[in-house]
Amino acid sequence: MTAEQLKELENTLWQAADKLRVDSGLKASEYATPILGLIFLRFASIRYNRIKPEIEAVLISQKGSRMQQSESEIAIAKCGFYLPKEAQYEYLLALPEEEDIAKAIKHAMEEIEKYKPELLDSLPKEEYFKLYSPDDRTLPKSLLKIFANIPEDATGDVFGKVYEYFLSEFALAEGQGGGEFFTPTSVVKLMVEVIEPYKGTIFDPACGSGGMFVQSSYFVDRRREELHDTDTKDLMVYGAERTPETVKLARMNIAVNGLRGEIKPANSYYEDPYNSYQKFDYVMANPPFNVDDVNLDRVKNQIRFNEYGIPQNKTKSAAKKGKEKDVNTVPNANYLWINLFATSLKPTGRAALVMANSASDARNSEADIRKNLIKSGVIDAMLTLPKNMFYTVTLPATLWFFDKSNAGTEHKILFVDARNIFRQVTRALREFTEEHIQNIATIFRLFRGETERLTALLNNYKARAADYANQASAQLEVVEQLKKEKPENTRDSKAEERDGKRWQKQVEEAEKQYKALHDKQVYFEIQIQWLNERFPNGVYEDVTGLCKAATVAEIEEQDWSLNPGRYVGVVIEEDGLTEEEFLVEMKERHSLLHNLSLKAANLEKVISSNFNSIL
Repeated sequence: MTAEQLKELENTLWQAADKLRVDSGLKASEYATPILGLIFLRFASIRYNRIKPEIEAVLISQKGSRMQQSESEIAIAKCGFYLPKEAQYEYLLALPEEEDIAKAIKHAMEEIEKYKPELLDSLPKEEYFKLYSPDDRTLPKSLLKIFANIPEDATGDVFGKVYEYFLSEFALAEGQGGGEFFTPTSVVKLMVEVIEPYKGTIFDPACGSGGMFVQSSYFVDRRREELHDTDTKDLMVYGAERTPETVKLARMNIAVNGLRGEIKPANSYYEDPYNSYQKFDYVMANPPFNVDDVNLDRVKNQIRFNEYGIPQNKTKSAAKKGKEKDVNTVPNANYLWINLFATSLKPTGRAALVMANSASDARNSEADIRKNLIKSGVIDAMLTLPKNMFYTVTLPATLWFFDKSNAGTEHKILFVDARNIFRQVTRALREFTEEHIQNIATIFRLFRGETERLTALLNNYKARAADYANQASAQLEVVEQLKKEKPENTRDSKAEERDGKRWQKQVEEAEKQYKALHDKQVYFEIQIQWLNERFPNGVYEDVTGLCKAATVAEIEEQDWSLNPGRYVGVVIEEDGLTEEEFLVEMKERHSLLHNLSLKAANLEKVISSNFNSIL
């Protein structure tokens, strides 16, 4: 979906929320459930309609044979779910106003669950009867009409965006407590591009709405296309989420995107529904930050948490809670999550997680765990994100990347400072563009020695810049031709004015189109320049202010910190000085300032003495 389409969708969501605010008795925090259910039906129908010709083709080819499958079996194999006629959005939309629409929506949800057991009890049903009032039953049909405007080319990643939108606009309780917040799509895309979950199993122990899984699926589809790989997608997703309503949302999200796997309700601190130790090819998550009330006695003996050390040294008084004994708690659960990601990986697995910046330099027992992780070789890279990347919080965050295949080696760790790479969406929100994501991911690929990926990306940018240059050139000819066709003066002043305005509008529109095409050409030329300036030889190299591959010895010198800012340095772009030259000049200026201050103090004494002598 383009930014314009997404903005239009947000307007649609606001319109739907307005209807609920005026015509229903629901609280703002209750808007999401019925709306997300209808959006699920809309996306499911969009996906099903896209796959329907393939389903019908298989039905025809199998007709009369012993291998004949039912339509539902073929649909599930092709699409991941089956939509009977009564569950299709177009059918519901075409129902007459006098029908019991809430009952029809409930039946649609039940039919989908019948053929997709993983969704059992996950789709909203009774909520639509709450939209009826004693004197008005039109609200469900009105909402169906509103969401019919979602375009046919909309993709499932918008599902998570919709939930983020409700979090930001209506402060849903699910995303506000315990340091939890939902991960923006562009950050998830970057995580996926770095660890590249091409096939295998993905685990998210704090999966939220399932956005990590959806972006992984899109990556696999795109990468298969690039590699001309026609094999069936082999990707299984496993999620755990403690909030019941969000579990339902995640199940809807992976279903509507045709993903295979499970989402289970679980508190990952105390429950391990998948026996996760060394089980998964990939782990991705944005866990809650800085939780300080996890019971130490319940987690300290679990190998998934203690292999690299357990965070401890804090006792929380239980007397305040009316308990007889103090409860031993983990001082900060950040390193429980970090441990869990490392231990859940198979020997060749990769992981990516979002973590609070403070974890990179945390002291006490956390510092010991971090040292053990670094020395084990499992940490592959660290990346600092820009501020204001999340809808609901401004807390700065860091991405941690693990690669278990490096375990047992003293390889270098890649540090990337991406704080100055972003597009400002609104005054309070930033994001990565698709090109930002590819440029940053290329740093990781070069670090791994995959130099051909840089060449491919540059060729892609060059082709797109050339394409926009050709379109801009053709559009410029249109502008020049229009300027030559300026209407001649006539005796009819009204007609002359009307023709002049029409001509002027045509010229302005043509010039606007030319500028848009030219701007896109320049944009891709800037991307080419950005990569070539930083990696002119086509291989990885440290770039001041951006990236640094540090040895274990260098990290030890920094007291085992994993803060990228300590390693990449700072670019002083205003004066062209290197960091060393800048420090030398600052020392010289400080010395000069000190000498001038001494002179000023002496002059002040002379002036004071002279003034006293006059008196």
